[in-house]
Formats: sequence, structure tokens, C-alpha cells
Amino acid sequence: MKYLPLVWSGLWRKPGRTILVFLQVSVAFALFGVLQGLKTGVAHAVAAARADLLIVHSRLSSIAQPLPYGLLEQIRTVPGVKVAIPVELSFGTWQKPDQGVGVVSVSPEEGWPRAFTFTIAPEYLAAFRKSRTAMLVRDLVVQKYGWKVGDHIPLQMALAQENGSYDWAFDVVGTFTDSDVGGGRYIVIVSYPYFDEARLQKKGTVNHFNIAVTDAKLATQVAEAIDARFANSSHETKTESLREMAQSSMQAIGDFDFLIRAVVGAVLVALLFATTTMMVHSIHERTPELAVVKTLGFTDRAVFLLILAEALSVFLAGAVCGLVLATLTLPFAARFVLGLSMPGVVVAMGLALGALVAVIGAAIPAALAARLRVATALAGHRAA
Repeated sequence: MKYLPLVWSGLWRKPGRTILVFLQVSVAFALFGVLQGLKTGVAHAVAAARADLLIVHSRLSSIAQPLPYGLLEQIRTVPGVKVAIPVELSFGTWQKPDQGVGVVSVSPEEGWPRAFTFTIAPEYLAAFRKSRTAMLVRDLVVQKYGWKVGDHIPLQMALAQENGSYDWAFDVVGTFTDSDVGGGRYIVIVSYPYFDEARLQKKGTVNHFNIAVTDAKLATQVAEAIDARFANSSHETKTESLREMAQSSMQAIGDFDFLIRAVVGAVLVALLFATTTMMVHSIHERTPELAVVKTLGFTDRAVFLLILAEALSVFLAGAVCGLVLATLTLPFAARFVLGLSMPGVVVAMGLALGALVAVIGAAIPAALAARLRVATALAGHRAA
């Protein structure tokens, strides 16, 4: 404790330099925390994606190439299929171009939510089955636009009706929640029979089919059976579970873990070189002061530890500040990317990295200070 005043005075000998190092460390560890939080969010999204829900889409394209509605009955006869529901995806805007919602058209038959990750109250499901123009609204849409049950909602859509109009209208009959962290945030559900009958083009087609299997262990077997049934046909399919699709999305951008490690590594190496250079320069400036300290009886080891303590103080303070900033930022980012979080192990890892970088960065300057010869230092100072 008696050396704390010396550490403190050493830190603030050049306040500008100390603040600059502190800011560099804070930014580096804020980036470290955010990237690790993103990694946690991605891992959470993949783990949360259900393996017992299958998506059957065209082998040519999961979005641009539709499938005939007529494939539905053949899919339902595959052993292990519990529920099979046709799904058509479209997009609409409400009032303003930037007020968009994803429109999911489904067949409102008994038990259809089992093929989705939606949670819907029974009374809302009953109301949805009764009305052709019924619309179920996700809770996030309610929060954003203020829609409520009973509202008549006009939507401008890219797909024309038979009368040539692009103006569609639906009646809100209920709300729902979605547990799929990788799904659309602002979506509504409408009746596929009504939507297909009213549209001008692409009648009798769907974007994909949602399948719920009787047992999650049979998911791979059922997927292979479905694809085998339509192999070498004009409508070959590709069947994947939600988890497989999430994993494929991550693989599409490369090795996510490697990218994060590479970015963090590059930032820490750059920080190491920058701070080591500044500290070496600081030691040269403080040569007379360090010589006086050694004259007063400080050993080489004590001087080495003194410089090391200064570096550790700045780095740990900067690391704490950066990790706190990352922790405060992630809840806001989690509104857009669900699952982002700052696990305690990441905080501990960040502090350990901060201490490690401080020790490595300060080792050379501290060694220079420890090996300083009093006579030489004072003689050089008098000559200067």
C-alpha cells in the first residue's frame, strides 16, 4: 500500500498519455465484449432453433422458386409427418414505405400452429378460422404500430389482386408470440386460401411447407424420405430443420468463431504495440526520476514491479470500462438480434486478457527501468 502514491504519481506524470492509453484499452475491450456477446447470441439462436420442425422448399431456391400446393398431400403421407402446412411469404407496408410487415399466409386448419414456433390463444385461433380476411399480429407489431383486435388494417403489397389493385385489407382478430429467435420480428399471419384465391399471379403455389414430425429423433429420416419422394421430378425439394437452416446461415459467412478471434487478436496486438511504444518513451523521459528512486534504495525488482503496477492499473481500469460499455450496449442491440448477452466468463476472460496484455506490454519498459544504472542516468541527465 505504501507504494500506491508512487504508482499514482507515475500514472499522472503525463495525464494526456495516460488518458490516451486508457481510452485505447477501453475501446479495445468494448469491442471484445460486443463481439463475444454477438458470438453468444449466434450460439443461442442456433441452439434455440428447433430440430423437430422441418421446412420443405425447392432445391433450386428457398425463396425465388415456388412449389405446387399439390405436393402437400404427398408430404402428409410420409411416415413420421405429424402436421404439414403450406406457407406463402410476402411483404406489405402500412401507411408509410418504412412501416413494413412480413405477411405469412397459412392454411388455418386444425392444429396448424404445431408446425410453427408461434404461441396463440385458443380464442384467437377460433376467430382466425372463422374469417377469410382474419389477421393475427405478432406482439412486436402491436408494440410498434399500436394495432389491436378489431382494427381493419390496409396494406400495400407488391402482389396484385385479381382486380389489379395492390391494396389489401385484413381484420385483426388476435395476437401471437414467436419463440424462434431467428424468425422475423414484425410479421402477421393471414389465411392462405383467401390470399391464394384473391391474388392475380402464382395461384396454387407456396413458398414452402412447414412440417412437424412425430418425434424429433425422426427428423433426419423424415427429411430424407420427403426429398426422396420428389427426386428427379420437376419440383425437387430440399428439406431442412430450423436448426440446420440456422447452422447453414452461420456457415455461409465462414467460420464465425475464427472471424471473432481474428478481429479481437488483431485489436489486442495493435494495442500491445501502441502501448509498449508509449511506455518505452515514458521510461526514457523519466530516467532521472527513476535514478533518484533507485538512489533512495529501491531495488531493481521493486522498480520493475512499480512500472508493472502502473501498466496493470491503466489496463485493468480500461478493460473494466470497456466491458461495462459492452454490457450496457448489448441489451439495446438485443432488441434487434435476440440472445445477445455478456456471460460472466467473458468478463473474467476480458480482465485476464487485460492483465496479460499489460504484463507483456510493460515487460520491456519495466526491464529497461530495472536495469537502469544510477551513475549513467544521472551523468546523462547532467550532460543534457
